[in-house]
Amino acid sequence: MANKFKSNSLWQMAWIRLKRNRLAMISLGLILFATLIAILGSLIRPDKTPMCNDMLVQIGGKKPGFTVQVLNVRKNQIIQQPGFLGRLFFGGVENEYVVIPISSYKFVDDEIEVIEFKGSKKRHNVVSKKYKLADVAYPLSLTSDVNRKANILSFYTITGQKVVTSIEDLQQYVIENNLETRKYWLGTDRHGRDMLSRLMAGTLVSLAVGFISVFISMFIGTAFGAIGGYFRGRIDDFIIWLINVVWSIPTLLLVIAITLALGKGFWQVFVAVGLTMWVEVARVVRGQFLSLREKEFVEAGKALGFSNFRIIFKHVLPNVIGPIIVLSAADFASAIIMEAGLSFLGIGAQSPMASWGSMIRDNNDFIYTKSSILAILPGLAIMIMVLAFIILGNGLRDALDVKSKPQS
Repeated sequence: MANKFKSNSLWQMAWIRLKRNRLAMISLGLILFATLIAILGSLIRPDKTPMCNDMLVQIGGKKPGFTVQVLNVRKNQIIQQPGFLGRLFFGGVENEYVVIPISSYKFVDDEIEVIEFKGSKKRHNVVSKKYKLADVAYPLSLTSDVNRKANILSFYTITGQKVVTSIEDLQQYVIENNLETRKYWLGTDRHGRDMLSRLMAGTLVSLAVGFISVFISMFIGTAFGAIGGYFRGRIDDFIIWLINVVWSIPTLLLVIAITLALGKGFWQVFVAVGLTMWVEVARVVRGQFLSLREKEFVEAGKALGFSNFRIIFKHVLPNVIGPIIVLSAADFASAIIMEAGLSFLGIGAQSPMASWGSMIRDNNDFIYTKSSILAILPGLAIMIMVLAFIILGNGLRDALDVKSKPQS
């Protein structure tokens, strides 16, 4: 067994050690699963509209498992739907129907009469409305009249197609295509939007902010740390001074200041979070470079006439990748928390974009009611995702420790 490990590279040995850490592998699987949900977007969400913004205020604040029947009334317009790639990430399919929650329905000749759902069985809340079956089932031309002869209806759609059908066939068509029973597995928020879909969409926001902000912080921090640790002198003194200045400012306060300066929005959060997390990376990279610059392979590179650029990026930096990877996992968790905090305060991702922080803000009124789960769910999502990155970071730290030996 010992010979087997000696034949492996350091990265292969690190992967073997990581695989033996069950908690780290579970966390890695959870992160990959969340990434898959984020990438597939509206292809797998129950609410396939862009940003999961299908609002039905009549059913706002409902508990998990809530079921309601809806009538889908066809819009009298042509809606261009995106292809496969257009539905990934933040894409979605615009709803071709006006969705009306109903308590009951009945057919009256060539019309459908519905009792709209009002969340209460009180008699004074009962509202009855009638809709033409043709208008429910097809996108009618604005100049088209529904002609009726005996039991036959004829009309033109917005595309110029003439439809001739019997009332019985049209009623059956509406039953099969326009009447639907919806189940909200995690309930609805105060605006009547599907909580499960918005939680899934919030995964993309959190992971995107984490990935891009960590990339920004790693790029800036690695550059400053490498330059300061390798060259030392006045350059290092200036970088240390800059690190101390940024470090002295509370992180959340600095993020809020940068966000307000750049403006509220989703993309601004990337820059704001990335510009505040680079100091930790710079400090760690600088310490590693101060140690490695005294090694024999650096002296040999200088003796061979290699440029400083080549020594830094080709010989020294690869030896610092391990600590950077471990630190990036911790920074990923911090970025998720900061994005959620900014969205909760209203200066992060803006409505109607689904963000776990804004979901807590929108549903915090339910905390003291029987529907408190609506505010707890996004908080649990934040906690689980942050915990997964922290555990994975700890696992990577142990796996990349060259002093540890794989167990047989």
